[in-house]
Amino acid sequence: MIVPMAERVIAACDGASKGNPGPAGWAWVVGDGTGTPTEWEAGPLGTATNNVAELTALERLLTAVDPGVPLEIRMDSQYAMKAVTTWLPGWKRKGWKTAAGKPVANQELVVRIDELLDGRSVEFRYVPAHQVDGDPLNDFADRAASQAAFVQKPAGSEQGSPEPPKSPAAKKATPKAASAKKRTSSSSTSSSASSSRTLKAKFPGRCRCGRSYAAGETIAKNPDGWGHPECRTEAQ
Repeated sequence: MIVPMAERVIAACDGASKGNPGPAGWAWVVGDGTGTPTEWEAGPLGTATNNVAELTALERLLTAVDPGVPLEIRMDSQYAMKAVTTWLPGWKRKGWKTAAGKPVANQELVVRIDELLDGRSVEFRYVPAHQVDGDPLNDFADRAASQAAFVQKPAGSEQGSPEPPKSPAAKKATPKAASAKKRTSSSSTSSSASSSRTLKAKFPGRCRCGRSYAAGETIAKNPDGWGHPECRTEAQ
């Protein structure tokens, strides 16, 4: 367990699934005051979804850090953040059921995280992924999780592992390039795409839920862009 000397720990965690579901991995990283990674850990999950990978990363981070130390957690997954900060109280009141009366997805992980958060001082901070000059800890966690998903092997600072490499699928795009990609996608699909259409993504991107999708992954048209098919109709 990490028992830091600092008054507050700044960390990031992330999960990755190459296929959703597909080969998946998780990672967390702790940094110093300048945002430089000092300790990290990543691991494989076999075949799993993005949501499971994201929640697992958070659970492993909370397990690794001394619960008596205030913690700031930077994440790019709105699903994982909202699951444990916004939706969780309502799920508990309803007997671990969603607003639609369905069983909460990934309940075992959510319950475990709820237990780990009890009595702790934790601040969650959302940081967009794959941004130019984005958060360095989030970028590190993203790369470590992606590497774990690809190679299906554990890694980390305690093992003397080298810094995770940059993935071609996770290269940062400039705002101009991202805007051009969005315009191209819109013009090529507006005449034929409908709200129920799905297709294979030509490029990696980010869903409205905050999770990324890889090139070749099935995506669907959502009210505010392209993303995971389940996010089009998913009721939390």
